[in-house]
Amino acid sequence: MKTLKERNKQVNWHPYTQMKSVDIIPIVSGNGSYLYSEDGTAYIDAVSSWWVTLHGHSHPYIASKVTDQLNTLEQVIFAGFTHPKAIELSERLLALLPRNQQKVFYSDNGSTAVEVALKMCIQYHVNLQQPRNKIIAFKNAYHGDTFGAMSVSERNFWTSPFHDRLFEVVFIDTPTQENLPTLFETIDAYVEDVVCFIYEPLVQGAAGMLMHEAAHLSELLNYCQSKGILLIQDEIFVGFGRTGTLFAADQLTCNPDVMCFSKGLTGGTMPMGITTATSAIYEAFYADEKTKAFFHGHSFTANPLACSAALASLDLLLEPETMKKINLISEMHQVFSKKIPKEKALVRHCGTILAIELKFDEKSSYFNSKQPFLYDFFLKRNIIMRPLGNIIYLVPPYCISESDLEVIYDSILELVESN
Repeated sequence: MKTLKERNKQVNWHPYTQMKSVDIIPIVSGNGSYLYSEDGTAYIDAVSSWWVTLHGHSHPYIASKVTDQLNTLEQVIFAGFTHPKAIELSERLLALLPRNQQKVFYSDNGSTAVEVALKMCIQYHVNLQQPRNKIIAFKNAYHGDTFGAMSVSERNFWTSPFHDRLFEVVFIDTPTQENLPTLFETIDAYVEDVVCFIYEPLVQGAAGMLMHEAAHLSELLNYCQSKGILLIQDEIFVGFGRTGTLFAADQLTCNPDVMCFSKGLTGGTMPMGITTATSAIYEAFYADEKTKAFFHGHSFTANPLACSAALASLDLLLEPETMKKINLISEMHQVFSKKIPKEKALVRHCGTILAIELKFDEKSSYFNSKQPFLYDFFLKRNIIMRPLGNIIYLVPPYCISESDLEVIYDSILELVESN
């Protein structure tokens, strides 16, 4: 009889993976911060399974709520119909977001949440008979893999086959105290034709957990808003506690016009995307003319099961013990980061996110030749770590134990000291 690994190799094509050189590990179950492979090995999930699993795997509370919903209503078309869980989730989420966020649009994942946001802003100007053509985004950005999301992401090896099919974007540096005047000048040069500015607040995840200061970002956002530029805040990665606050928005002084959410939204249980918007955005589509409607949708928009999972995840997130654990993880990261020799690595820390950029002779890059070695180093120690080239990082589930964090820290120190 063939193993799961053999069967998988015959039929499946995995994301961001060179299939010729990879060894795929079959996972058969999960519990808390652990994943268990076909051969019974227990792995610590140090990256929350691509940053989505907030409260741990197979959480019984989320599972019970989804099971209840499965026995009540599993799916309903969201065009012309609604259901209680979608209403409740929108109400509860909006109550936690900046006050100007008034409407919720559901989609399937982070990339589609970004597509929705971009299309909203573009059509907003068209509906007001003020069409514009340019979008501003940060250098090193990552917003997803669909075409609109790719267009506003860094142009690199990931996107190179499609460059001549992506729309025009003005890329700017992330803000510092020193470069803000230059950024303002760039914005002024394009302001009359700018649709919107899309950005990852505080942490650019896929770029290598690159971080910028909340105060500097706030200054940039306030300047954009003073010029009438719509702001799209991509909280897909950083939302739901990752930066130490419920949302990165809680650390900023400027409220965006549109916000995007996914990843931790359902506690990692199932796919869902959300795009929220202000009443001003919504009102530009609210008209007698049917042609001004927002023509976008997905078959599983506001799926009741996903809404139930998201509501259960919110219940857990808002428990006082969860925020205590988020603070504890952040404090432990901060203490540990001081143990990393500066000559060996650059350390970046924000909330539950810890990144260590190892100094090798080779330039830092997603395709750094050390990546396979780093991946295997931790895998041999039963830790799932997915290095971004020569950058290793921790984005653990909030349920992770202090002892498991110490195991990971010890392994990192072993790696750094042997380098």
